[in-house]
Amino acid sequence: MIDNPKAPRVRRVAALARKKDRLAAGQFLVEGPQAVRELLAHAPGAAIAVYATMGGEPWQFEIDRLADEAEVEVVRVSDEVLAAMAETVQPQGVLAVARIEHTPIEAAFASAKLIAVLHEVRDPGNAGTVLRAADAAGADAVVFAGESIDPWHPKVVRSTTGSMFHLPVVTAGSLADVVDAARSHGLAVIAADVNGDELQAGDASLSKPTAWVFGNEARGLSEADRALADRALRLPIYGKAESLNLATAASVCLYTTAFRQRS
Repeated sequence: MIDNPKAPRVRRVAALARKKDRLAAGQFLVEGPQAVRELLAHAPGAAIAVYATMGGEPWQFEIDRLADEAEVEVVRVSDEVLAAMAETVQPQGVLAVARIEHTPIEAAFASAKLIAVLHEVRDPGNAGTVLRAADAAGADAVVFAGESIDPWHPKVVRSTTGSMFHLPVVTAGSLADVVDAARSHGLAVIAADVNGDELQAGDASLSKPTAWVFGNEARGLSEADRALADRALRLPIYGKAESLNLATAASVCLYTTAFRQRS
């Protein structure tokens, strides 16, 4: 039992809420029973340690079992220690530390049929929700390109509700590199853009391997970014809404393509 919120180990875990410390340690925080459960079940090799209180919550037995199977240490901590470690104001009794695993873009794109590319996306909630939608739509990978938020930000991880452990997550320096990799693996590149042609649910070309590119929440994609894609498509607005937010639009685009690829 760790009961000292100022213990060195507690401070090291808490520091992972900061990007520079995450990257320096090559580790990140996974908070909440759902995310920890998915980590242990689907990416046990990335798990380093689990920290849990003694509250007798219903999820404890399953997480203890999964950690035991994965040979991952479970450390009991006080409520005060967990609060000091967590990035959230009200932690849910358990968090884990996981190893950052960099997936090479070539490996992620090999044999891929559907890829989601986030370019200059800054909002962690949006980024995590798009990753979760990509997982649900059966995408083969999600790429964080350019100056997008890093996928190991605690709020991104929480927003994925464990989906980030179900598919490869890639970071890339430039959108041009991502587009080149997509084309070299036979994927069409489509930019989601308000200036594009209207997306049609019956578009037969969407049945081909596709990489969707989604831009910054406020600015979208620049003209130069759009020019890298094979074409640009937009979602029609049938009602009076001014627009759709990034996560909603990305979900529709990814699912429309998934429907076509499976029809």
